[in-house]
Amino acid sequence: MPILFPYSGCSALNRRSVVLGSMGLLALPAAQAAKLSKQDSATVWPRASQVPGGIARLSLGPAEQRPVAHDGDVPLLVVGDSIEWTAVVGIPLAARPGEANISVLQAKGGASREISYTIAPKQYSVQKLKVAPGTVDLSPEDEARYQRERARQEKFTAVFTEPEPQEMRMRVPVPGRRSSSFGLRRVFNGQSRNPHSGMDIAAGTGTPVLAPLPGRVIDTGDYFFNGNTVWMDHGGGLLTMYCHLSRIDVKPGDMLMTGERLALVGATGRVTGPHLHWSVMLNRAMVDPALFIAG
Repeated sequence: MPILFPYSGCSALNRRSVVLGSMGLLALPAAQAAKLSKQDSATVWPRASQVPGGIARLSLGPAEQRPVAHDGDVPLLVVGDSIEWTAVVGIPLAARPGEANISVLQAKGGASREISYTIAPKQYSVQKLKVAPGTVDLSPEDEARYQRERARQEKFTAVFTEPEPQEMRMRVPVPGRRSSSFGLRRVFNGQSRNPHSGMDIAAGTGTPVLAPLPGRVIDTGDYFFNGNTVWMDHGGGLLTMYCHLSRIDVKPGDMLMTGERLALVGATGRVTGPHLHWSVMLNRAMVDPALFIAG
């Protein structure tokens, strides 16, 4: 299954941020806020959306030990307990609608079985952007750099560590208006490129970027398209990426808890203004971060 590290780039964003989360609930009538809070607490995270770029939640049934599940040769996140186990499967943006399947080994030494599910079609919008010509038609030197960076990321994003995440409802890394939604089909200077593989959040340069879940920093660096970047591993093949940072405050190996600062928002790499590009990867597939957050 290929991993997409597209010529990502991001659009200019409205710098007027919107305060999210609990303050938004405070602005609502008490009865409505209570209703939303009750609905939110009953939500299973991440939410299922069986489309390209979405997530499938597949029941594996009861078992004394955690089953082992794979999509091809890629290990999958399995959560639950002996009463009910669930495979949480990231669906690549490039996946074709139709039937797909995973393999499951229910018990050590036993036979594997296949579980099928259906990927529904989804039409993502198209966005046309104007950027510096040198970030679309790359020079041989820049192309070589991009390919080196791509190979480097493919190695560390294949990690699958334990323990699995205990919680998957994520905190939004920065407050602000969400724009340039996940899955947008990008056209740079009239040339079509890979779809947008994350969520852009409007925020001014220097705004703190906070960890959405507990995890370990597995990579930091200055990438050609993504600028200053941090990758975090949350366990079980669940990774997050933060791009275009003005400053990085962590190093590989650092352990962070939810809400701890990892960097500051910036405008490095291929951008037209300061903001945070935030990506979520599950079983090596970029998936929609909106499925992990409230609202």
